[in-house]
Amino acid sequence: MKQTRSIHTRTDNGVLLVTIERPQVHNALDTSAHRELHEVFDRFSSEDALRCAILTGSGTASFCAGSDLKERVNAKRDTHPSSGFGGLTRRFDLHKPVIAAINGAAIGGGFELVLACDLAVAAPHARFCLPEPQVGLTATGGGGLQRLVRQLPWKLAVDIALAGRELTSDEALAYGLINAVAPDGQLLAMAHDYAQRIARGAPLAVEASKAVMQRTLSEADLRTAITHVHPEVERLLDCDQAREGMRAFLEKRRPDWQR
Repeated sequence: MKQTRSIHTRTDNGVLLVTIERPQVHNALDTSAHRELHEVFDRFSSEDALRCAILTGSGTASFCAGSDLKERVNAKRDTHPSSGFGGLTRRFDLHKPVIAAINGAAIGGGFELVLACDLAVAAPHARFCLPEPQVGLTATGGGGLQRLVRQLPWKLAVDIALAGRELTSDEALAYGLINAVAPDGQLLAMAHDYAQRIARGAPLAVEASKAVMQRTLSEADLRTAITHVHPEVERLLDCDQAREGMRAFLEKRRPDWQR
């Protein structure tokens, strides 16, 4: 267990739980919190024992309210680390999955974090919006606008980004922005269930699968995407994890994944 000034982490059976601990500002992030999250996700990326991460906020009111405007108002531009808002939104080489456990309002940069995560579950009272134009900003520092138009129909994206439409958890589920709405009190349990299901797969197979899907989004056409040679897949096929998975299936036992 590790406690930093703004970010709390806990590891459980290969799952890294990351909690934003700034309830006094609705879990908004300042420069220090961004730096801490950058370091946390660096650790997550590099440690083989960590298979999946869950990102959440403290309390029940807010997942993350975006940037701490008391600090941001005096800066002409964002001061995010190279890995982006919350150390995550520009981390394009992170092939391990990250799950958002949305315990409350995901506002501005908080919504951008949700959009950047691979899976998301939300509490029933969670809400989502990008209010940046109302405070003279745009949701581009964390890739919110760029991801929004890739994940939603154009007119709905414009409604959210320009008119400030706020989504409920049920609406976010209906539009495919989250995977599930958790029953009251079951948010982290549901997120951990997703994480453990992922962790049952071969580590390199999980990472290779995410890498292929990420890369496919930038391919020009399906033929190019299918014929692309992916180094992550080649690495998987050259190691023992693929053979161990098949042997375990034939022998009707649980695989023993070794790096």
